[in-house]
Amino acid sequence: MNTDPEKHSSGKTKVLILGGTGEMGQWFTHFFKERDYEVTVWGKGGKVEVARKLNVPFASDLEAAIPENDIVIVSVPINATEETIAEVAPKMKAGSLLMDFTSTKVKPVEAMRRFAPANVEILGTHPMFGPTIPTIRGQTVILVPVNGRSEKWFPVIRQLFEESGAHVEITTADEHDRLVSVVQGLTHFAYIAIGTTIDRLDFDIKKSRKFVSPVYSIMLDFVGRILGQNPYLYALIQMENPGVPEVHEAFIKECEELSSLVRAHDEEGFVRKMKAAARKYDDTAHALRRSDKLINSRITEYETIMNSVGKVCGFSHFYSGKVHVGTLEKVGPNEIIITKLASKGTAPHIKNKFIRLKLENLRLLSESELREWRKENLKHAIRDISVLIPEDADPEVILGAVTTNNHLVACQISDTYNGTKGTEAENERRGTARLGVTYRITIFGDCNADSVETEVTTLLCGLGCRVREKNLRLKE
Repeated sequence: MNTDPEKHSSGKTKVLILGGTGEMGQWFTHFFKERDYEVTVWGKGGKVEVARKLNVPFASDLEAAIPENDIVIVSVPINATEETIAEVAPKMKAGSLLMDFTSTKVKPVEAMRRFAPANVEILGTHPMFGPTIPTIRGQTVILVPVNGRSEKWFPVIRQLFEESGAHVEITTADEHDRLVSVVQGLTHFAYIAIGTTIDRLDFDIKKSRKFVSPVYSIMLDFVGRILGQNPYLYALIQMENPGVPEVHEAFIKECEELSSLVRAHDEEGFVRKMKAAARKYDDTAHALRRSDKLINSRITEYETIMNSVGKVCGFSHFYSGKVHVGTLEKVGPNEIIITKLASKGTAPHIKNKFIRLKLENLRLLSESELREWRKENLKHAIRDISVLIPEDADPEVILGAVTTNNHLVACQISDTYNGTKGTEAENERRGTARLGVTYRITIFGDCNADSVETEVTTLLCGLGCRVREKNLRLKE
């Protein structure tokens, strides 16, 4: 729900995202649109086609757009942030809010304080996730309010993120940069250094996966995750935070000292170092449990996939969003092979096609998600089963029993009628004075319709029903 204090005739708060055609800008365009904000985007490259794809306006006349919006968000490269703030802030209207989404805070917050008019509020913001994350739920967003300059909008933005499921952390610009110099500066640097070291060694990563351990596998994935993203962004995260060089110096010194201990075969010295770090870490037991949980979740999913060979499974591709459904034929260490199901509109040459998919790009659909996909995408068979139900039986209760069959998309009562021909006395004497009911069953298109019809008929007979007539086959 939109709770912002600024409203227009449309009833919506207007947001302008500078850098809105970039990956993070696009992510937040979706975020604000889904919460009923009126979003406009701008990007230096003039990518109007991106705005069109997002179904939002592109601010072709940026000078005119700035004072029309209630919130202006700066989501540009770190080294262009201060310049962008200096250009945009003075043009904002009274009562509006200026935010930045930069990975550093001291310089952007100071620039907003310096260039934004006194009647324009400012709020440093750092989403601690990237654009590949599907939802803000469970993610951390850091907010840096400024005394006297964040009174109206700070609680609104905080509520917006928290109600969306994010964890909001409040801090100062100085503390943010000091902590992030390790949280991002050290972490990214170490992972990138592992990647460049592997490159220097001309090491065969693909072959090494044959000797993989869970920890090594996860480490490789995180290294690959960092290396596969925008290198300019990661370069700027390293270079624009003034606290990072000190962190690098400490890291390099520790690497050299540990390496010297290894070269000297100083086992006790190495152990002392490791124990001292463990004491400082002060959370190794919890870290072990959390990492076990991560490792076990990967193992559990893989075992579930392995146990599904020969069954119909569904997989969602992380990046394309496409869903692949079919019979799982084979599972390897890094890929699967499925025979794709023929969904509605499938071309003849695609039917029963074998396809290979990389496991790291896939998420196994839950049973409910798979069922919903099959319901929406397969061509189903419809059968009518007409029966005489036992005297005093409730046709709705029998319907409930039939619907427990997992091969059915749906089941409904399509017709009811009274008994068989003959007088009431004759029917009572023959035991035929029973209500006639036609149950219409819709059978999933990937199931054998005849077999499912037989299953349902057997169930009905087991409940005391008697088949009245030849079943009708519809829409096959």
